[in-house]
Amino acid sequence: MHFSGFEPDDITYGSALSACAALQAPLFGELVYSLAIKNGFYSNGYVRAGMIDLFAKNSKFDDALKVFYDVSCANVVCWNSIISGAVRNGENSVALDLFSQMCRRSLVPNSFTFSSILTACATLKEVEIGKGVQGLVIKCCENDVFVGTAIVDMYAKCGDVGEAVKKFSRMPERNVVSWTAIISGFVKRDDSISALKIFKEMRIIKEEINNFTITSIITACAKPDMIKEAIQIHSWILKTGFYLDPIVQAALINMYAKVHAIDLSEMVFRESEDVRNPRLWATMISSLAQNQSSKRAIELLQIMLQESLRPDSFCFSSVLSVIDCSNLGRQIHSYTLKTGFVFDLSVGSSLFTMYSKCGSIEDSYKVFEHIPVRDNISWTSMIIGFTEHGCANQAFELFRNMLAEGTRPDQMNFIAILAACSGLRSLQKGKEIHGYAFRAGVGREALVGGALVSMYSKCGALESARKMFDMLPEKDQVSCSSMVSGYAQNGLLEEAVFLFHEMLMSNVTADSFTVSSVLGAIALLNRLGIGTQLHARLTKVGLDSNVSVGSSLVTMYSKCGNIEDCCKAFDQVDEPDLICWSAMIASYAQHGQGVEALKIYEKMRRQGIRPDSVTFVGVLFACSHANLVEEGYFLFNSMTKDFGIEPNNRHYACMVDLLGRSGRLKEAEKLIKNMTIDPDALVWGTLLAACKLHGEVELGKKAAKMVMELNPSDDGAYVLLSNIYADAGQWEEVQQIRSLMKGTRVRKEAAWSFA
Repeated sequence: MHFSGFEPDDITYGSALSACAALQAPLFGELVYSLAIKNGFYSNGYVRAGMIDLFAKNSKFDDALKVFYDVSCANVVCWNSIISGAVRNGENSVALDLFSQMCRRSLVPNSFTFSSILTACATLKEVEIGKGVQGLVIKCCENDVFVGTAIVDMYAKCGDVGEAVKKFSRMPERNVVSWTAIISGFVKRDDSISALKIFKEMRIIKEEINNFTITSIITACAKPDMIKEAIQIHSWILKTGFYLDPIVQAALINMYAKVHAIDLSEMVFRESEDVRNPRLWATMISSLAQNQSSKRAIELLQIMLQESLRPDSFCFSSVLSVIDCSNLGRQIHSYTLKTGFVFDLSVGSSLFTMYSKCGSIEDSYKVFEHIPVRDNISWTSMIIGFTEHGCANQAFELFRNMLAEGTRPDQMNFIAILAACSGLRSLQKGKEIHGYAFRAGVGREALVGGALVSMYSKCGALESARKMFDMLPEKDQVSCSSMVSGYAQNGLLEEAVFLFHEMLMSNVTADSFTVSSVLGAIALLNRLGIGTQLHARLTKVGLDSNVSVGSSLVTMYSKCGNIEDCCKAFDQVDEPDLICWSAMIASYAQHGQGVEALKIYEKMRRQGIRPDSVTFVGVLFACSHANLVEEGYFLFNSMTKDFGIEPNNRHYACMVDLLGRSGRLKEAEKLIKNMTIDPDALVWGTLLAACKLHGEVELGKKAAKMVMELNPSDDGAYVLLSNIYADAGQWEEVQQIRSLMKGTRVRKEAAWSFA
């Protein structure tokens, strides 16, 4: 047309630019725009709108802004193009600013403007601004189906589903997008029942349903307690033909993974006709990873490579999340280096997290350093990695580097660095981070507030922890648990129990760690009545079968002298771990039931659970209190021979006590002389107590001398030796011991009782 001598008008240029946008041909579009400017269409709103739209659709939003600001424009089409372009490119704050400028120039927005700006409000969760826009909609009488849908979507995404339902019910006309928006709102609020009711209503009135509606309703059914509804929706999808859509298939695979029916996920994957769709493979691999089917996930990745299918970043990230072997991880690392995926942020983050999880923090940091662009999540993950490996100082250095690079810390960054403060028990650094968080405006947010309470508690600053706790506008599980655990761990047992009671009265859910802390406090306070009441509450909510809580209940009942309820608590645990078995063995031992303790130990071994050094302390203690000398020797030798555990002073003390109680004092002395480690005051003190029991004066003198050398402030050694002399009628030696106590300023500790 141009070469034939015809002069294009603004409509022609605008149409040509629209074609360039559709073809994603920005260079050719720039040539067309240059020609339009040359021919005098520089200020034409229609032509400029076409160029703005072209740049925006090709991810060149900065260039779109330059075109927009080249000429002061009163054309609403231009404003709509730049506002929708800002939203399309994720520049939602810019879109709001542009809309504000438009209103100040007294330009009247239309339905296209309102739809775009309401989408920006929804993304930014700016519900108040959205309400203002809604007021303008009413004023301008632009409430068509698209604007109405945008209003519904804005309220739903901002979490106000009640208002979204009101606007939805008042819409004179609805389309599939508005129905899907309200369903998505319920799904986001975790109200699957209401989402399913809306979907049922859609089907009754024969409203159009698209694949986005289907994926939303599939997400609603992705809960372990909704497997029945999940299967019903799957059956309906098969009948209606949506099953052939790869987006729907991927959603079904993910749904079955979320309800822990991974076999059904694999069935959907196998039945898919689009077997070469990389997205389906990625979803299946991710689903296997979510269900800890690491072997199958890795196998699927290998098959994908053999089939010459190119895995995407999602595939690699999913597989790396379940790898616990650095050798396999290195192989995948090598492949990502060859294919360039190593420079992808999600893959790079998954790689350094994998190395950290496999214990190689040095390799983890090397990968982190080579990620070209890091986001807050990657910084947080690396800080956590350093903290978990006991490298809190490096975590602080990394946090400083993050700030130096201009990255603004978010809540998760602050939570990670506060954990490093807790690891170092550095109150000073914790206060500095607290100040920085306060200046950043997140100091009183629930998540950061809970982390601050935890940090102050672990640093022993309980007054500061309580002040922070009281300042929080809402007390959630994290902050309450941190405060209760802080009280318990710092010996303020009554405060821990009282706050835990308040926590329950406020319907705040307690986790197993908090419950264990409180049960420990109850045990030390010897408040069996409170412990029994708490046990009843735990049974009601199903926490009594939790292995951590079960172990704490066993210990609590044991320390309160109730071995029967101790056994009942143990029997309620679904799958006792080593800690739980060891607690039960120790409980029997402390109550003098050595034979029962050994039976529990044998039962544990039959379950295939390998004992540790703590288990052997309990078993040997049981032998000493039941006078089972031969069994004790057998188990003591078994430690090193069968399990490779070198005995420590506590194990030797148990053996000395076992031999001492049975009168084999010389044998006990010989055992001490042949120890592979230096005996401490506990071992010699145990021998001294045996000498007192059997009236062995000379060996008692030797044992007491060793205790006094190793621990001069131990009043027990002086008292025991004095009693040995008194029993033997050696009163002059008794007087000498008392004079020695006065000379060294050792005072006998006063006895006390709960009674």
